[in-house]
Amino acid sequence: MHNPFSLPLWPYPRWVAHRGAGTLAPENTLAALRVGAGYGYRMFECDVKISADGIPFLMHDTSLERSTNARALFGLDASAVGGDHSWGKLSLLDAGSWHSRTFAGEPLATLQAAAAFCKHNAYLLNIEIKPTPGAEFRTGVVVAEHAAHLWRGQTVLPLLSSFAPPALQAAMETAPAMPRALLLKKESTDWLRVARELGCCAIVCQHTLWSQDTVTQARNAGFRTMSYTVNDIQVARRLLELGLDSIITDRVDLFSPAQSL
Repeated sequence: MHNPFSLPLWPYPRWVAHRGAGTLAPENTLAALRVGAGYGYRMFECDVKISADGIPFLMHDTSLERSTNARALFGLDASAVGGDHSWGKLSLLDAGSWHSRTFAGEPLATLQAAAAFCKHNAYLLNIEIKPTPGAEFRTGVVVAEHAAHLWRGQTVLPLLSSFAPPALQAAMETAPAMPRALLLKKESTDWLRVARELGCCAIVCQHTLWSQDTVTQARNAGFRTMSYTVNDIQVARRLLELGLDSIITDRVDLFSPAQSL
């Protein structure tokens, strides 16, 4: 069946750096983007949620505790979700010391700052919409709205992806021209139908879900194929043999985007 949202010319590179530079730098920070770029990567995956006052910022977890110094700085409310705090408060956090002394003092990054870095250097983004539980639709609206504004007039737009269908639905209604991808971490019987209804151009699966059969199904339905998080050479080779369009990895130091395996 024809997919009206399919992209005949895939504008994104084969290799995508997960959360900026995976484990070599504090994830979802500008420092991580710079480290990934230093290894030759031209596209980065990042997680984006919104603050209590509606500012999109980069962070994976619901809680602030793992990847910031929120407990030391905020005290008893450190376990609160990032979406419970204003950006003014979040901007005070240290998002680098947990990783290593080298990155001490690295702040959280706004989507606006990430966009400025990428546009200035001709890099691309896969923005995973990572809503606070219960705020899926609102997060999709705000992230899509900001992304459409920040990349207005750009030749290649960021790819918006999410595990949360309501977030993708909101993104489709808010900024229909922004390309979208459905994220999957387990088998589903209606994955193609859901992706089609959400106006997606691509499907991003946990790597074990891709087989010759699922890749063929996706292609026949007009979808591009992506996989996460691939950190093993044999796994990468299998996916490349299947013909996946893009592969997301933590191991920017292992896989060179300029070389074939």
